[in-house]
Amino acid sequence: MTIPAPPVRPGRLLLASILTLAIAACAKVPAKLSPPTLRDDVPMAGLDVPTRAGWPASDWWRAYHDPQLDRLIALAIAGSPDLAQARSRTQSAEQSVRLAAAQAGLSVNGSAQVTRQRLTEFGMIPPRFLGFTWYNQADLGLQFQYDFDWWGKKRAAIEAALDQAHAATAQRSAAALALQNAVADTYFGWLADETRVTLAAQAVETQRQLGRIAQLRVAQGVDLTDTVQQAEAQLAAAEQMQVAVQSSAQIRKVALAALLGVAPAELPPLTARPLPEVSGGLPENARLDLMARRPDIVASRWQVEAALRQTDVARAQFLPDISIAAMAGLSSTNQGSPSFGGLIPGGGQSGSLGHLFNRGARVMSLTPALHLPIFEGGQLEANYGISRAQLDTAVAQYDSVVTDAAREVSSQALSAEQLAQRRQQQARQVDASQRLLATAQARARQGVRDARESLAAQAQLLQLQDSAVSLQAQALSTDLALIKALGGGYRAEATAPSKPSQASTTGETR
Repeated sequence: MTIPAPPVRPGRLLLASILTLAIAACAKVPAKLSPPTLRDDVPMAGLDVPTRAGWPASDWWRAYHDPQLDRLIALAIAGSPDLAQARSRTQSAEQSVRLAAAQAGLSVNGSAQVTRQRLTEFGMIPPRFLGFTWYNQADLGLQFQYDFDWWGKKRAAIEAALDQAHAATAQRSAAALALQNAVADTYFGWLADETRVTLAAQAVETQRQLGRIAQLRVAQGVDLTDTVQQAEAQLAAAEQMQVAVQSSAQIRKVALAALLGVAPAELPPLTARPLPEVSGGLPENARLDLMARRPDIVASRWQVEAALRQTDVARAQFLPDISIAAMAGLSSTNQGSPSFGGLIPGGGQSGSLGHLFNRGARVMSLTPALHLPIFEGGQLEANYGISRAQLDTAVAQYDSVVTDAAREVSSQALSAEQLAQRRQQQARQVDASQRLLATAQARARQGVRDARESLAAQAQLLQLQDSAVSLQAQALSTDLALIKALGGGYRAEATAPSKPSQASTTGETR
């Protein structure tokens, strides 16, 4: 006896087909990537430099106690076009987060339309069989759409956008630090030039006195004419130096105005004053804490985090998407002349649209949907490959930023230490030259020697003082570069990602 096979129900066959396709589509899904391994310190082991107490403050420039500098930096922050661009990038990233979050939620759209249409007399069903040529169509409805984020694609997209926003915030801090550092460096360079202008004027006057003495001695036949020519050459060199430092001071003011975004005539009045003293050294925990103190390192870390989330988005493209759409509304079709006043309930006529609000005008639909990426012509693999390459690029960029930070901090710290030693030696030379000048002036007052000896000693002292000012300006510039290399007071919050996949927010200083 043959037992007949049970009949195959179409619903079960359809379900089996869908499951088979889903399994086939998911078979080629790449494995989820693990967070890349990033170093947690800066390679500065073996660097032998003095230590300093603490890190730079967020308003590090106030430690120089210069109200002019405070005002210049405040004006630069308020009016810099570079900072405006950085703020725009941050705002754009924040809006991208909002857009990604909005796309992941439930969408509801409403629609309302009224159509007056004439039927063609040469159609499949001529109007004479229908009994009318014109008809009115009115529709009111709400459409609902929701995508189930079972594989975390939309969540990963939101996290990637949020990480990009964090990176933009850190980059804005880096731009602010670069601007503040440039303003301070240019301002201190101008102060050094102004001091050197004063010394150059004294050097020119000293050479003029020596020239007049040489002319008198040649006129009296005491010296040869070569003495006058030598004095004139030294005077020309002193005047050339004076012009050079004056031009440098003017150029620095133009550069300062450009940093502030104003014309040179619009700069606030500046008064020359002595250069401040500096102290070098690194914080004891610079090798470890620098990772959270440098805004560019923090931004690069967020970029790695964002790239990792983008690989999750690309991976989720291999998996089926399930969504549900629903519609609820009212629809009515009537022939005859339109009567839009009939849209009001109770005011309908035979040729009006008053039936729109009747119970029988309701329309509803519910549409579950399943999207299976069965054959995409290699697009999914290519897209995933691009995301993997972008992640590798972000990791390489992070390693490069960390290496550059180590080089920058080390070189500036060593330069500061070398300049400190050179300044000590220069100070001893200046002190010895001052004693030599005092001795020469004493002999001139006693009539033992003429004024040439004291004037020559004074010219040598002015030259040494000019070199000392240049060294102090270099030390200030190096100190500013070291402050920038140490992050300039930036401090990421404790919730910033020490490793990828720990998405959170960062702190920002000015």
